[in-house]
Amino acid sequence: MPAPITVDIWSDIACPWCYIGKRKFEAGLAEFDGRDDVAVTYHSYELSPDTPEDFAGSSVDFLVQHKGMPAAQVREMLTRVTDIAAEVGLAFDFDAVLQTKTLKAHQVLHHAKAQGKQLEYAERLFKAYFEQGEHVGKDSVLADLAADVGLDRDEVLEVLASGRYAADVDADIDQARAYGISGVPFFVLDGRYGVSGAQSPETFTEVLAKVRAERSDAEESSHV
Repeated sequence: MPAPITVDIWSDIACPWCYIGKRKFEAGLAEFDGRDDVAVTYHSYELSPDTPEDFAGSSVDFLVQHKGMPAAQVREMLTRVTDIAAEVGLAFDFDAVLQTKTLKAHQVLHHAKAQGKQLEYAERLFKAYFEQGEHVGKDSVLADLAADVGLDRDEVLEVLASGRYAADVDADIDQARAYGISGVPFFVLDGRYGVSGAQSPETFTEVLAKVRAERSDAEESSHV
């Protein structure tokens, strides 16, 4: 059997475009007739490493303080993002979002990967953060969300207490730097093609088809 087409996705739980991009990628993958032979892996990226675990304020306050943007401009931007999210079936609630450091969430995502539950946990984290106002910087919340997708809650707490996957998170961030990734989401297909941002589903379908065609050509050439 040929190796699956790999799709490595650098993203951050606190990135609205990453959740939107996730939906658009999934729609593009659904239209790819080789979708069962695609292996998706999420990788860690921190958009705002200096975010405190408990930020006292709203999403508007956070962006005003951290990005230096006027409040009116931030509100307009968040409304636009909310509207775009709705187009792909997501119900963003920025009034409820609790800004927090996402490093621990990334550690649990690595644990979820080791348990074969990474895709389910990534979805659960995004939904909890953007739609349900959950505090994804707290160990107890991360463990509860992990239990929702079938992971052992106590083991998740142990993972966080021990820092078992801290080096894996650092390695992902180092790899992003090596690739020159400066914003997320960023998709690397088959280790060769990079797609930056929440592109259209058609873009993802086309790149997947290109990868498969090139693989077929290479295989045919090897038999000549």
